[in-house]
Amino acid sequence: MTRKSIALILSMGVAASPAWADDPIATDRPDFVESSQTVGLGRWQIETSVAWEEDEDGAFEASAFSTPTLLRYGFAEHWELRFETDGFIDAELRGPGLRVDEDGVADLAVGLKYHVPGSGENGGPSMAWLMHVDLDTGSSAFRGDGARPSLRLVAEWELPNDMSLGVMPGVIYDNGDEGRYAAGIFGIVVGKGWTDRFRTFAELAMPQIASSSDGGTQAALDLGGAYLINNNTQWDFAGSVGLNNRTPDLGLTTGLSIRW
Repeated sequence: MTRKSIALILSMGVAASPAWADDPIATDRPDFVESSQTVGLGRWQIETSVAWEEDEDGAFEASAFSTPTLLRYGFAEHWELRFETDGFIDAELRGPGLRVDEDGVADLAVGLKYHVPGSGENGGPSMAWLMHVDLDTGSSAFRGDGARPSLRLVAEWELPNDMSLGVMPGVIYDNGDEGRYAAGIFGIVVGKGWTDRFRTFAELAMPQIASSSDGGTQAALDLGGAYLINNNTQWDFAGSVGLNNRTPDLGLTTGLSIRW
């Protein structure tokens, strides 16, 4: 085989490679608003972390350590299969004459993400739909009530000066003391890329918007950042402050995401 033939074959292989092969990893963490991108056909991506929360209510104080993890697989060009869990949880409640310690595993959520083809072009937002079902598979202390389906829409805009804007409305169907109810979901995030490898963000996260009889609304201010170690590996960190008494007062997380 001549050198010219080898060069031709190599150039054809490069041309046939998918466009995302050299793109930097796009993750759904550490911010609450998900990415509009899927991982790509035939690719796997794991996003794992450690997280800590603390909440005070009068004389009582609660804290929890967990290991949130998301596994993503691209089974089609614009589709991915998702498995998500808060992982191992160690929770503690302290108060006058009281100390309760519970540990176990969280429920598993199974879902799909669909990236809308052509979105993000001509200055429009890049968009994706996310469909999940939380399953009551966890330890008794952390198990939800039955299957809880949810639907979210993500829209992301690229802005001048390496800024970005993302919004994520949605709805989840859950089970409460008074039966099944629908709760809203909403998040809005502003990001800033400082270098090709480092970005930061600030967001308003509302994982539940509901009446007081259904558990009330939860809201937090999140701040964090991410550093691209290489195109397939990212380290991130974030902190959150609760904005009402139904949301943990303080949260911290750090994680690692790997694509292959």
